[in-house]
Amino acid sequence: MRKLLGLLSLIVLIGVPAAAQTQQAVRVKCGGGAVMDSKGQLWAADFGFDGGSASLMAGAVAGTSDPKLYQGGRLAPDSGVLRYRLPVSNGKYHVNLYFAELASDNYRIGGRVFNVLAEGNPVLKNFDIFAAVGAGAALIKSTDVTVTDSAVNLEFDTVTGHDRAKILAIEIVPGAGAAAAPQLALNFVYPDGTPVAGTLNYTASTSQTKMSGNTPLTNGQATAVLYAAPQILGLVGQVQLNLSLTDTAGHVLWQIGMTLDSSNANINGVQSSALSVVVQKGN
Repeated sequence: MRKLLGLLSLIVLIGVPAAAQTQQAVRVKCGGGAVMDSKGQLWAADFGFDGGSASLMAGAVAGTSDPKLYQGGRLAPDSGVLRYRLPVSNGKYHVNLYFAELASDNYRIGGRVFNVLAEGNPVLKNFDIFAAVGAGAALIKSTDVTVTDSAVNLEFDTVTGHDRAKILAIEIVPGAGAAAAPQLALNFVYPDGTPVAGTLNYTASTSQTKMSGNTPLTNGQATAVLYAAPQILGLVGQVQLNLSLTDTAGHVLWQIGMTLDSSNANINGVQSSALSVVVQKGN
């Protein structure tokens, strides 16, 4: 039970209104660390990939207010393909793929040519970034997918005789058919069954990111939204987790804290559920 609570504290967002509890957007900065964009949106450090290598290519990027999203990236391997599997709830999604050609060797048509598949279906064939927008310019290609296996699956295949496939950032936005995010109802009561009046507090932090917040209990209950994996929230690596409950007088009635490796935390199969905790009254 303690480990379960720790995992839940790692991947919950407390206090979102029930009507808004849908699958959240997934944003990944491929090949690099977490990035905050000009809209205040957090792009998680690279995760969910299979194969390939990080690119450090930098330079000026035209046509965007967020050049950091277009610098670096992940390259396909010398042989084989680059795949991404990013956890989401089943449903419909709009996928945005971010590209720019910053390698001077590929400032020509036919320099880097590759294919892209989403959910096993081809979405870009013989794709040439330079041919589409030239050198050092931002380009976003989009596609709609339907997810049935709890993840968006992407594949980047180099066309033989050309430079390796490359992806700079990935954004997955829920569509109209996206499933509601599973919820956890945390119920806090005293030994006599009386609901606790107080506040639930949470923090989750890594060496680069910190999330914290609190929500008042309603009839002893707080509702949490469950995420399939902590990387979606930008929590990558070793994560320090803390949950605590205080009553209206400020007494700490219950708390839990631990450190977990986010790469081993995945609750894709967890459905909406409830958990009851009995606490002693503060003195």
